[in-house]
Amino acid sequence: MSDIKTAFLHYSAPPVVGGVEGVMLAHAQAFLEAGYPVSMIAGRGDEQALPSGCDLILVPELDSQYASVLQVAQDLERGNIPADFDPLVERLVEALGPILQSFNNLIVHNLFTKHFNLAATAALYRLLEAGDLPNCIAWCHDFTWTSSHSRPKVHSGYPWDLLRTYRSDMTYVVVSAARQAELAGLYGCPAEDIRVVYNGVDPQVLFGFSPQGRELIERLDLLGSDLILLMPVRVTQAKNIEFALQVVAALKDAGQNPKLILTGPPDPHEEASMEYYHSLQDLRRQLGVESEMRFIYESGPQPDEPLFIDLPVVGDLYRASDLMFMPSHREGFGMPVLEAGLLGIPVVTTAVPAAVEIGMQQVISFARSENVPQVAAKIVDWAESSPVHQLRRRVRQRYTWKQIFASDIEPLLVGEAGK
Repeated sequence: MSDIKTAFLHYSAPPVVGGVEGVMLAHAQAFLEAGYPVSMIAGRGDEQALPSGCDLILVPELDSQYASVLQVAQDLERGNIPADFDPLVERLVEALGPILQSFNNLIVHNLFTKHFNLAATAALYRLLEAGDLPNCIAWCHDFTWTSSHSRPKVHSGYPWDLLRTYRSDMTYVVVSAARQAELAGLYGCPAEDIRVVYNGVDPQVLFGFSPQGRELIERLDLLGSDLILLMPVRVTQAKNIEFALQVVAALKDAGQNPKLILTGPPDPHEEASMEYYHSLQDLRRQLGVESEMRFIYESGPQPDEPLFIDLPVVGDLYRASDLMFMPSHREGFGMPVLEAGLLGIPVVTTAVPAAVEIGMQQVISFARSENVPQVAAKIVDWAESSPVHQLRRRVRQRYTWKQIFASDIEPLLVGEAGK
C-alpha cells in the first residue's frame, strides 16, 4: 500500500444516491485496487456503503441538507449574506483544517463550482489561502454560474463569486471537452489549464463476472485486446484448432491485436489427445502467437498446474468476448452457436447443423473449402464494419475505471512518505 493518502470531499457520500457519489465510489475502488489509501470526507454517509479500506470522516456542516446550512443557503439565494454565514465558515475551517493535514491530496467534488454550501466553499478558500490544504484537485461536474436553472440563485460579489474564480494553485478537472470549454469561458482561462478526465465503467459490475472469471480475464489480459475470439470447445482434432491458430496469426499480420481463448481441456488419459494438444502448442510457437492464443487448461495461477473451469466461468468468457469462433471439421449439433446467440455474441463458424438450421443468416459461416486468409478477412471485415464492436473495443481499452485511473488520475497525485 502506498504512503500517498488521498481524500475525496463532497456534501455527501454513499449510500446517498447521486451521480457525484457514484463517481466517488468508483474512484475509491480504483484507488484501493491500485494500492492507494483513500478516505471520504462528507456531511452525510455510511462507511458500510464504501469499499473495504475506505474511511469515512463525517463533518455534519458539509451536508447541503444540514439545518443551519439550509437556512444560510436560502438567504444567500435571495442575495442576502446572513449574520450566521461567517460563524459557519469558521466552524468548517476549524473542523476541516486538522483533518486535512494528514492527506497528501484532496479531491473536492463540485464545491468550487456549485452553490449548495457556500460556507464550505468559503472555508476551503480560507484554508487554501492560508496554505493549509494539501495538493488540491477541483473535480467540477456542474457549474452554477452557467446553468440556466441555477444561475438565478447566485449574485455578484462575495461569496457567490468564489464559484467563478480561477486559482492557479489548484488543478481543475472536468468530465468532457464540452465542460472544459464551458469552465474555461467562465474562468477566463486557457482551456488547456483545465484537465479532462472522463467517467468510466467497471466491467466486473456490468458483465457480472464471477470472482474466478474476473481473475482469469485479468490474468489473460483479455480486455486490452482489439478482438477477442472464444472457442468454447474441448481439445480434439474435430475442432480444427490448428486452423484457428493460423487465423489468429493472419489477424495479427493484418494489424489486429487478437486474443483467442479455448476453454476446454485435452483428455489427460488419452495419449492421442495429449499429443494433439502438445502439437498445437508447438504450432502456436512456430506461428508466433503464444501471447495471442491461450488454452484455459494451461492458464492456472500456478505454472504447470492444469486449470478446469465450469459453465458459469465459461459464461464470463462469453460475455467478455467479441466473437464465438468454431471452425470445426464436424459437429453433431454445435451447442456454442445457441449459447452465443442467447448471450448476443456474434458467431463465426463452419456450416454445422446448429448454424445452418438455427443460426441461418444470423451467423457468419464459411465453407470448409475456404482458406485461412479468406476466413481472417471475413473477421476483419466484420470488425471494421461493426460500430457496436468498435465502441465496445474503445470503451474497454480506454474507459474502464482501472485504465482511467492509471492514465489520467494517478498523474495528478503528489506526495511522499512522511510529508
